[in-house]
Amino acid sequence: MPIFQQVYEGLRARIAEGAFEASGHLPPTRALAVELGVSRSTIVTAYDQLVAEGYIEGRQGAGFAVCQMGEVEFARREEPRKAASAEQKRRGPRPFDPGAPDMRHFPYRQWARCVARVARNEAEALVMPDDVFGDRRLREAVCEHVLQWRGVKAAPEQVLITAGSGDALEICIRTIASRGDWIGLENPGYPQIRNFVVSLGMQSLWLEVDQEGAELPPLDGPRKPNLVVLTPSQQYPLGGAMTQARRLAFLNWSQQAAAWIIEDDYDSEFRYAGRPIPALAGFDREARTIYAGSFSKIFSNNLRIGYLVIPELLIDRFTTTLHRFGGKASIMPQRALAVFFEDGEFYRHLRRVRRVYSERRRVLIDLLSMRLGPSLVIEDHQAGMQFIVGLPPYFDDVALSRDARDKGLSVAPLSEFYAGPEARKGLVLGFCAFTPKELEAGVDKLVPLIEFHCGDPGKIAG
Repeated sequence: MPIFQQVYEGLRARIAEGAFEASGHLPPTRALAVELGVSRSTIVTAYDQLVAEGYIEGRQGAGFAVCQMGEVEFARREEPRKAASAEQKRRGPRPFDPGAPDMRHFPYRQWARCVARVARNEAEALVMPDDVFGDRRLREAVCEHVLQWRGVKAAPEQVLITAGSGDALEICIRTIASRGDWIGLENPGYPQIRNFVVSLGMQSLWLEVDQEGAELPPLDGPRKPNLVVLTPSQQYPLGGAMTQARRLAFLNWSQQAAAWIIEDDYDSEFRYAGRPIPALAGFDREARTIYAGSFSKIFSNNLRIGYLVIPELLIDRFTTTLHRFGGKASIMPQRALAVFFEDGEFYRHLRRVRRVYSERRRVLIDLLSMRLGPSLVIEDHQAGMQFIVGLPPYFDDVALSRDARDKGLSVAPLSEFYAGPEARKGLVLGFCAFTPKELEAGVDKLVPLIEFHCGDPGKIAG
């Protein structure tokens, strides 16, 4: 450390600790230089920095005095933390964190090649967006993806790149709804959206989920929403797809009510039996559906890249929202992800992790069934990144979740996804981010907790 900085930091620390009285004088620069055995310019530089930061002030003909700072408690300097061990660096999601991908299967080398190619050949694309809606080539890749995988036809002008699915839903709600409006939300559903609706002064109309999917909202009346948020391909958190009859009923409702549907298609690519179910937006001939997708579950949660497919009628309104509130999506990874698509790496990665996740899902179901017996109620829909373990009504799933956290597990209680007192009890268990050995170790910790809270394993099914 330079000598002037040592002097500066030593004086600053003593001033902050109250070693000098307010308005008290510091030693003259020449005298302090002699005392410390350094040059006078070193002391002058240190004093100048203290003046710049407001610790001292120079007075004509009277040297330097300490400034009045009031009753301020300064944090003590902490020792630098030790570098994380290799084991800590490897630590990722805790079993059974729902919705977490396994980043050990992330195609790091292929991704690095795409980033390097963009940086070498078109570096401006890493920092300069070519449109407020996001990188044009990535939006073209999204159009091809949703057409081939979800049956949704769209032009690049209709695609908006977002900072994940949560950001996509927030942009939609800001654009379409206003303070005091009713918003139709599935019950159970995604708690963060519920909180966001409340924060904007809107009111939630709970759409109870039955065997066919979310119930229909009213066509008229004071509680008629002008916007509903649905997860028709894979209901969150219960799983399962909305029936075709209920889908068509929602499309008819949106047309008659002049309302909009947000289709949250957060992990539809993960279907382990047959092809993914076509998106609701693919059937919408009246263009009342806004399709929201995400690459976070497939690719990486940390890159935070999602997208919206917007009906042409709403493009100007969404553009206005972006100008008012700004976009959150980082431009840096967008062109690289477009190249990742164009090279076919995205689909190679998707096929690979689908096979891996399918095996892990089966391993976890077999482990739980073997340990807890046939009375265990597992709601498995052969899709998604998590499933539900049903529990009897008297079960305190929140307390179990809290105890599981103390054991190093991440078990989401089903009741916390519900609004209101009529909440089902159960556990939401993710399996994608964990090897069979890690799943087995997690089950070894989870099963005794379930048995302890239930009292009798034979009562688990109620």
